[in-house]
Amino acid sequence: MEQKKHFFAVDLGATSGRTIIGNITDGRFTLEEVTRFPNNLIEQGGHYYWDIYALYFEIIRGLKEVARRGLEISSIGIDTWGVDFVLIGDDGAILRNPRAYRDPVTFDAMDDYLHHVVTRKEVYDITGIQFLNFNSIFQLYAMRREGNSALSCAAKILFVPDALSWMLTGNEVCEYTIASTSQLLDPHTKQLDERLLQSLRLTRSKFGRMVQPGTVVGVLTDEVQRLTGLGPVPVVAVAGHDTGAAVAAVPAKDEQFAYLSSGTWSLMGIETKDAIISDLSYERNFTNEGGIEGTTRFLKNICGMWLYERCRSEWPEEVQKLSHPELQGQAMTAEPFRSLINPDDQMFAAPSSMIQAIRQYCRQTGQPEPETPAEICRCIFDSLALRYRQVFTWLQEFAPFRIETLHIIGGGSLNKYLNQFTANSTGATVLAGPQECTALGNIMLQAKAAGLVSDIWQMRRIIADTLDLVKYEPQDKALWDAAYEKYLEKVKK
Repeated sequence: MEQKKHFFAVDLGATSGRTIIGNITDGRFTLEEVTRFPNNLIEQGGHYYWDIYALYFEIIRGLKEVARRGLEISSIGIDTWGVDFVLIGDDGAILRNPRAYRDPVTFDAMDDYLHHVVTRKEVYDITGIQFLNFNSIFQLYAMRREGNSALSCAAKILFVPDALSWMLTGNEVCEYTIASTSQLLDPHTKQLDERLLQSLRLTRSKFGRMVQPGTVVGVLTDEVQRLTGLGPVPVVAVAGHDTGAAVAAVPAKDEQFAYLSSGTWSLMGIETKDAIISDLSYERNFTNEGGIEGTTRFLKNICGMWLYERCRSEWPEEVQKLSHPELQGQAMTAEPFRSLINPDDQMFAAPSSMIQAIRQYCRQTGQPEPETPAEICRCIFDSLALRYRQVFTWLQEFAPFRIETLHIIGGGSLNKYLNQFTANSTGATVLAGPQECTALGNIMLQAKAAGLVSDIWQMRRIIADTLDLVKYEPQDKALWDAAYEKYLEKVKK
């Protein structure tokens, strides 16, 4: 009997991380969490840092546990959040813990760079990436501007998943999907743009060789083998950007789909063969991020359940004790469409009180202020679903194909109320699942590197055949059409 091939996935988020074992047998997959750990943001000297050594330690701990269980793993893959990077010195040492994207030094760096170095339109025409103050290009500019000694001494700049792969193997790469989040990459050439690098006084040699998802970076160093008790296990550059891994796991049957990665943030988009860079995509602030097998993830970031999570943390203890289904069930008894907000308005980015920000928005737009937790929750869900419709409508205009289905993936795929609202609002058939899309995409790309699957469509068939997806069909069309007209009228642009 053929021995199972186990794949070790490291899935790191901005607040926590996990290590997971997965395998594929007889056309179906299984996943098992091995370890879970916090990813702590460190504040020191007016700056925010990630503890890269703590993350490395947790990977080693997970690998030790695998060795203790006697499992033979075929490979290792790492995915993380985007944009952040690690600086390496000439002597092969990490110069300093990496800055976190929340660092306040970037708050005015974007506007400064775009006014004095390269114009906004020029940067977008090169990269097709939406403007966020914490994109790598603006972090690097801010560090140059402050005379950052680590950047001045850096021999290599490695994005976080690539840095961790380097710590395991000693080999330096620049994985395509994570590099695309930097706003330094040209999606047409699929390389870092020389003009933008020069504007930061950087050269291409500062970065590792560009590799596509599914490339073997190298094998565990002798040191890591000794620490873990494992042999020369290959490390694969999976889709290093967690959203890239998640989209790779969308269980679509063909290309005619849109996806909604639903969680604290919502990311709605389509998968295309080429980047979509135009005056209209620039105006609407869509982004073109790297996908697997040469595809582009054309998408827009939407403020997702962040609104709900922040409000929940402010409500009295007796409300916080309610389960999500209980609280959301109460919201369904509240009057629909009474108060609507634009979830992406700047006033919801980081308010001292999310509840007061929502009430202020409604007051300023001549709407009733939601008072109870149920009313506030209903306001959030109605507004998110209508914002999804707006973005979905734009995607239909941009897409070179007819969008037949909307796949909702991630933690939000379990939210039955919002899923149904999304189907009602967009008029599309919604398929919800998988929840563990990022880890699944990570493992499937390792399986592809091992020759177990041939391409993205076989990966997606395996996922679809293993899971029971939940289908939501549109309802109450006239009601939601009227609500959308109110949304467009009331929301602040």
